[in-house]
Amino acid sequence: MDLFSPSWSALRSAVAGLPDEDFGRPSGCAGWLVRDLVCHLVIDAQDVLITLVTPAEGPPTVDADTYWKLVPPPTGEDPLDALIPRLAAAYGDPALLRFHLDDVGAAAGRAAGLADPAALVATQDEVLTAGDYLTAYVLEWTLHHLDLGPAVPPPPAEALAAARGSLERIAGAAFPAAFTDGDALLVGTGRRAPTEAERGALGPLAARLPFVLG
Repeated sequence: MDLFSPSWSALRSAVAGLPDEDFGRPSGCAGWLVRDLVCHLVIDAQDVLITLVTPAEGPPTVDADTYWKLVPPPTGEDPLDALIPRLAAAYGDPALLRFHLDDVGAAAGRAAGLADPAALVATQDEVLTAGDYLTAYVLEWTLHHLDLGPAVPPPPAEALAAARGSLERIAGAAFPAAFTDGDALLVGTGRRAPTEAERGALGPLAARLPFVLG
């Protein structure tokens, strides 16, 4: 939970510093432009606000890692996936997207800071502590920060390490020690293909990639 705020602040700062022309280039999320990704982050921030004020009865059904499921790669047929590019395009001016993310994102950050880590909340038909819920989002924020590309300042090192650890626990497999945390996340989730040397280091694990989270 302690990494939620720095990872979220770093991601929002990276978006705030993007020039307008970058909103029209591809992001690390297959099929999405950067503007689509930023629109998705607005929806994520709304989800954080909604979940933190949705109390639940126990016991918890998932924790910070089991909140995420390994799912098949997207086909583009999911209605929400199709909606986001249309919604992002409707903003027109990138400044409007930046403003909306800053506005809703700041509120989500404040709500996270006020949350009782032990309180039970409900989301996506699951129950978990607020602390586990916010911890789960460190992986989300870190991956999407990487999706903005190498031109922006990187995610905090602690968030990268925590996100790698989460992915390895979710997948039940460890990436080679020679992989940086960023490379483990990018290659592990299919955001880039492994090099020949990386594929050799991965060994049998290469056949299981990518790990798509949903």
